[in-house]
Amino acid sequence: MSAPSQPATTPSGESLPAGLTPLDFQPRTRVVFGPGVFARLGALARELGGTRVLLVSDPGLRSVGHLDRAVQLLREAQLEVACFDDVHENPTTVDVDRAVTVAREARCDLMLGLGGGSSLDCAKGASFLLSNGGRMEDYWGYAKATRPLLPVLAVPTTSGTGSEAQSYAIIAHAETHNKMACGDPGAAPRIALLDPELTLTLPRSVTAVTGIDAISHAVESFVSTRRTPLSTVFAEQAARLLVAAFPQVLAQPQDTAARGDMLWGAHLAGMAIENSMLGAAHACANPLSALCGLTHGIAVGVMLPHVVRYNQAAAPALYAPLMQTLGFDRPEATDAGDRLAQRLTGLLEQGALPTRLSACGVTADLIPQLATQATQQWTGKFNPRPLTQADFQLLYERAL
Repeated sequence: MSAPSQPATTPSGESLPAGLTPLDFQPRTRVVFGPGVFARLGALARELGGTRVLLVSDPGLRSVGHLDRAVQLLREAQLEVACFDDVHENPTTVDVDRAVTVAREARCDLMLGLGGGSSLDCAKGASFLLSNGGRMEDYWGYAKATRPLLPVLAVPTTSGTGSEAQSYAIIAHAETHNKMACGDPGAAPRIALLDPELTLTLPRSVTAVTGIDAISHAVESFVSTRRTPLSTVFAEQAARLLVAAFPQVLAQPQDTAARGDMLWGAHLAGMAIENSMLGAAHACANPLSALCGLTHGIAVGVMLPHVVRYNQAAAPALYAPLMQTLGFDRPEATDAGDRLAQRLTGLLEQGALPTRLSACGVTADLIPQLATQATQQWTGKFNPRPLTQADFQLLYERAL
């Protein structure tokens, strides 16, 4: 598979021959995938050595029966279970603190995240504080834990964030709303259990929003300045699966095979992020969530076509290899980015999602503040074309 070219240097700054891009890859997560594998939850949890499980989830998972079944499976495996099932979307430090309180009272030694990325990230956050103390702010960055983290078992029930493939917990500060990426090798889930049957109960709107989020991960990680030959493979395969399966799961939500492609594609996109980072669409999305209350998938979906066009203007062939993977004719054409942007907008429309910020209640007077905050987002630093505050403002204006 072809990969976008990028500068390659040794640690001392010397140029490397083409094709010798450095990378450091160490899989930390065992992946168990397939319809019905949720039934193995208790046995897998026991393999991790814990005896008292903190189950982190949200009220929606209880309403469809997944949480109660998880508790049953864990107890059948002779494990004690304490539940914190009140995680909010875009979890904050308050969510993590509340989960930690429940876990300490029950003396939990194993974290189980069941749900979307919010539940998985909250479980990771609780692992930081239970094992190392302090506040989430203390772990903003990477490898700031001084003691081993409690093991995390991740069971995603949406095909979106790919958090189960990542060593970061994304936790928002409750007061400033800054999204803190708190990473550590030990925060990567020990086991990711991927059962597409758990996604069959997703409402159509959630299927659409999380699916667009996963697609955005594949597209942005594919061109990130930290991409490697390996992360490019993950991103390409994620995009191929997700773009093909997305219309199918919207039209036939009980299609387990298509649901499996979405879940596996989202996981591969998460692996791509773990090994390459993201870009400007996510830098734009975070302020929209913080200031305007937009769901993350909607925010990043609206912005992504405009970021693709912005990047293509500086590197016309940037997206050509990805277009080839997606089966487009003339993938080598210099308008590959425009055609990709059109395809992404079409996917938004298929999912009945907004394609303009004005449709989300965003007004022009907010753009300067949004642009200021976007420049402070860590994901924008890895965009293939650098952005100033004026560039972010222009992107918001185009999306309005």
